[in-house]
Amino acid sequence: MKPIGELIKERLKAEERSVAWFARKLSCSRVNVYKIFCKEYIDTELLTRISRILNYDFFNISRNT
Repeated sequence: MKPIGELIKERLKAEERSVAWFARKLSCSRVNVYKIFCKEYIDTELLTRISRILNYDFFNISRNT
């Protein structure tokens, strides 16, 4: 399985959204978004927020593919 950060990056690209847009939605800097893209694991609270923003259930990856 791919690292969660890579999956988030792919979903953002699939949604044709920019890193700047995503950073605004997360209320963080673009630098922090790029750090998220590098993560192998992520805090569940943050992943919940990301799932809502991208309208994608990252908690059940196998069901989404």
